[in-house]
Amino acid sequence: MMKTFACDDSMIITIPIGSLRDAGERQLMPEKFQCVYKDSYKIFVIKGKPKPLGAAQAIAGVFIVALGLIFSHLENTRFYTLPSILFVVCGMLSYAAGKSPNIHVTKLSFSLNIVSFFWSVAAVCLCMIDFHFSTKESLYNPKVHKGIKGLIMTLLFFEKLIAIFLIYWLSKAVCRQHFNTLPIILLKQGD
Repeated sequence: MMKTFACDDSMIITIPIGSLRDAGERQLMPEKFQCVYKDSYKIFVIKGKPKPLGAAQAIAGVFIVALGLIFSHLENTRFYTLPSILFVVCGMLSYAAGKSPNIHVTKLSFSLNIVSFFWSVAAVCLCMIDFHFSTKESLYNPKVHKGIKGLIMTLLFFEKLIAIFLIYWLSKAVCRQHFNTLPIILLKQGD
């Protein structure tokens, strides 16, 4: 028969007991004791930094969309900038996931970060193709247009890095074993 439970050090219960010599009746076990639980979600909030990364992701998304709207007269700019509204939504969800411990918001943020990562990869490819193969001569300065496209490409690359980082930490918070764990119980004898 296989083991169904495994102790993985994720929950440690420490119960201080009194001295065996001085213990009278019902004085050995305390009424209150401390339970330390290593929660993956708390580690995500502390080390993953979802609030500042979510804010940066949303701001960069707003900046990409604004550049796409301002320079929509360029050939194909709106095709790879307007869907970046996804970055704004994803950034707000990442911020919300770090603000309140709601697993549903965290799972939604995880899913949208995966989608936004693939969108940023596709958008960088589209931007590079548009950058190198732009055929239409504009009435304005072509160096300025290439600079704007380079800025958009840089922001899309930045979004890709943020999405990868958040996917890593969100996966630690979301993809964990909820069951099949037993606590370690430590009994500490009093002085």
